[in-house]
Amino acid sequence: MNSVQTRSAERALSGGTWLIVCGAMLYSILTVTPLMAAHTADDWAWTAPILPLVVDAAVVIVVKLDDVLARLGGHGGRWPIILRWMTGLMTLALNTADSALKNDLVGMAVHAVAPLLLIVTAETSLAYRRAIAHAVAALQAEQEAEQERREQVARERAEQARAQAREEREHAAMLAREQREHEAALAREAAEREERQRREEREARERAEAAERELRERREREREQREHERELRERQARERAESERRERAERAEREQRERQERLTREREALLQRGPAAGKLGEDEARRITAAAFETGLSVRQAAELCGWSVGWVSARYAEHRDPSTAGADLAIASN
Repeated sequence: MNSVQTRSAERALSGGTWLIVCGAMLYSILTVTPLMAAHTADDWAWTAPILPLVVDAAVVIVVKLDDVLARLGGHGGRWPIILRWMTGLMTLALNTADSALKNDLVGMAVHAVAPLLLIVTAETSLAYRRAIAHAVAALQAEQEAEQERREQVARERAEQARAQAREEREHAAMLAREQREHEAALAREAAEREERQRREEREARERAEAAERELRERREREREQREHERELRERQARERAESERRERAERAEREQRERQERLTREREALLQRGPAAGKLGEDEARRITAAAFETGLSVRQAAELCGWSVGWVSARYAEHRDPSTAGADLAIASN
């Protein structure tokens, strides 16, 4: 029997028990209330249902707590038993009291059915729950033992598998070691052959390199000799070119100095002429203005020397400072 079937049986037992309890409570309330109303003062007749409700509440408490204790596998001691039987007997007495007072044996038997069924159902459901709890505990213990056995078997199999795998690894490692040793021996023999072949090739290459080096050195010496001769010719050509350049530079410097001295003399001659008696020609006035600008004379002094206006001389001074202003010459000359 599995856990699903066990839970289904417990639900059926619990549902049937509570159905019987509820039916017995309802029947008890309907039976005992008229009896309590007949034996209660008229002003307190409304309290008649209280006593059956109290007794039935005690029945509900007993049934519920017995259910919980049975599920937990516990035992409440003798007081729950006393309460269970006391409530059951009270319910039986209250339900049969009215018929007993009337000497109605049939009524006593009829009204005793529900209380007796309630008492027997409570005891039986408690026994069933305890039996189910014990059975479930035994089933769980059996399942745990079976699980432990399966785990033990699985552990033993895993250990055997590990031992077998370890043996296989050791055997594979031994084979691999032997294979490596064999391959190492073959590799050493191949390496010795290759080393011998490389040594022979190296000796042949060294001989070829020596011959090539000797040839290259001879060609290098010839090239260096040619380079030396070429450099000698180039140095002689550079010396001649440098000598000619110095001569040209000296000649140009001498000509420049002579030209400068000639311009200086001409400028001094132009400036020493004194103020012009009238307006000189434009070319001559330009030469005087250029000489005055180079010697640092003022615009007015230059205008006195050439006889032209101060504006025209200013325009010539501007041309010497910035040749791009030469286009304004016509406008100034018109003054």
